[in-house]
Amino acid sequence: MVTIMRISKGKGPFYQVDLSNGDSLKVSEDLLVRYRLLKGQELTEEIMEEIKKSSGFDFGFQQALNYLSYQLRSEKEIRTYLKEKEIELDDRHKIVDRLKELDLINDLVYGESFVRTHMRLSDKGPKKLAQQLQQKGLKPEIIEQALLQYPEEEQVVMACQVAEKLFHKNHGKSQKELFRKIQQNLMTKGFSPDTIQRAIANLPQEKNPVSEYEYLITQGEKLWRKNARFEPQKRNLKIKQSLYQKGFDLDMIQRFITEKEEESSE
Repeated sequence: MVTIMRISKGKGPFYQVDLSNGDSLKVSEDLLVRYRLLKGQELTEEIMEEIKKSSGFDFGFQQALNYLSYQLRSEKEIRTYLKEKEIELDDRHKIVDRLKELDLINDLVYGESFVRTHMRLSDKGPKKLAQQLQQKGLKPEIIEQALLQYPEEEQVVMACQVAEKLFHKNHGKSQKELFRKIQQNLMTKGFSPDTIQRAIANLPQEKNPVSEYEYLITQGEKLWRKNARFEPQKRNLKIKQSLYQKGFDLDMIQRFITEKEEESSE
């Protein structure tokens, strides 16, 4: 048997119980009352084991409550956190079960809140949000249900906002290349092909020939200098291929090459 030598208030909601054998226990106020722990009290080995088992659960449960006090957490996040706090596996299972009973862990509620928050604060599409929720440990059927918070029309509105922002940041690109960049950006953000198509269709579709040719000249001058070492036929072919890949019309490309050749022959 061991004797309780001292009970002192520890960090947070815990008390430290110092024992005559040099060991100490970290217990909650609930355990102090449940086992009627007092200075000078003698404890059997059996009671000691009970307290140790209960204190592991108690400590982990309080840690989990503290972790949850800042924001909602998924079940996977809670389990990972408790593991990092070195809570025993059996206690981790019990803690998660208890938190579920208290409705403090609910992956559907977490998922719905996650989707609503990102709809408001980010420009991500549903596929990207689904990937993030999968990383949080949510099951596919729960993710699917959570994404109902993000209706299709809301997705189109968001995609249109992203597309318009990128469209007005056009720095010397052809309209075709610009639309391609916008499409790639929206795909990366997790929007569906249909939503992307609707967003791009919402952009101005008519090209401005003057601006388009100015952009071509900017790109073309760089390519002309880069390929100046080649003989004319090979140089012109390389420039045509590069500018065409950048989305410029062949007629405009030929006009640029003709003007450059005339300029060079003067």
